[in-house]
Amino acid sequence: MIKFRKRIGEKGSEQLLKISVQLFPRKEVQEDEVLLDTTVQEKNITFPTDVKLQKKIIEKCRKIADKEGIELRQTYKRELKQLMIDQRFHSHPRRKKKARAAARRIKVITGRIVRDIDRKMDSDIKEKYEALFSIFKKVLTQQKNSGNKIYSIHQPHVKCIAKGKEAKKYEFGNKSSIVKTKKSGIIVGAMAFIENVYDGDTLLPQLEQTERITGHKPKIGIVDRGYRGRKVINGVKIIIPAKLPASANNYQKQKMRKRFRARAGIEPIIGHLKQDHRMSRNYLLDEQGDLVNTLLAAAGFNLRKMLQRLKAEALNIFAEFIWRIFAPIWNPKYVFRNLWGFSRSTIYDL
Repeated sequence: MIKFRKRIGEKGSEQLLKISVQLFPRKEVQEDEVLLDTTVQEKNITFPTDVKLQKKIIEKCRKIADKEGIELRQTYKRELKQLMIDQRFHSHPRRKKKARAAARRIKVITGRIVRDIDRKMDSDIKEKYEALFSIFKKVLTQQKNSGNKIYSIHQPHVKCIAKGKEAKKYEFGNKSSIVKTKKSGIIVGAMAFIENVYDGDTLLPQLEQTERITGHKPKIGIVDRGYRGRKVINGVKIIIPAKLPASANNYQKQKMRKRFRARAGIEPIIGHLKQDHRMSRNYLLDEQGDLVNTLLAAAGFNLRKMLQRLKAEALNIFAEFIWRIFAPIWNPKYVFRNLWGFSRSTIYDL
């Protein structure tokens, strides 16, 4: 599967999503109104702190020194072990001073080891580890309010995204956008963004992708208040929840209320993508992994939806078959309630 994903890439994954959409009737896919929303696809990294990153740098420098035969001036193994214990529970009032001193000392040790190994490397070895050491130096120089911070050594492209959740103030990964048809609930667009872009700026590329996949440009896109500032994108009217003017009649109010209630229907879809289709934690490597994982999760959702329809149709056929056999002989209500626990009408409703 790893080689397959690498081979098809982003374009191939989009084609798989297109094929999964084409399984459904054209009338259901080419709806005039669509729902759009963004979510964070978290990367498989630990919660980033300065001390964790600095410890990782020290460990990687030791491995490089062992591999290349470089003798470090000092390894700080014993001291670092005690410092990592001292810096824990830094928010406790009685431990705060000691923990801060330990964190400062870890940063000093990290800088010393990086400079020591950098001095002792040959030009050929330096060229080999140039990209890695540039990440090390950026981690050591970044401050609390720095832009484009590094949150992971092995995944430096990861972004810190705040979506306003009470339970999770910050999430570390990439932003993904999802498009769903209003009535049929089919995912007709899925896109991952490497940069932490404003939600409104995701609309143009996302709607273009939806048109590529479905062969139809929707007339209305219903979004939440995170997309403020966008009214019309590429001929598509963008509707955002807002207070209607006093001149609006009851029909207009009811119509808008129905639209915004329908808009909330994309939230459980995103929940299913995360829980059932591996979007809650992205284990694929680099930016390419972010793009591919989002598209394949959306394709998997559509395939599962079609399988559920086929299953329901098979149950209907089976119920009709049983009905034709037993209806002339016994009371159908007695047969169905005792054999399956529900009536014939319930089977047809599945």
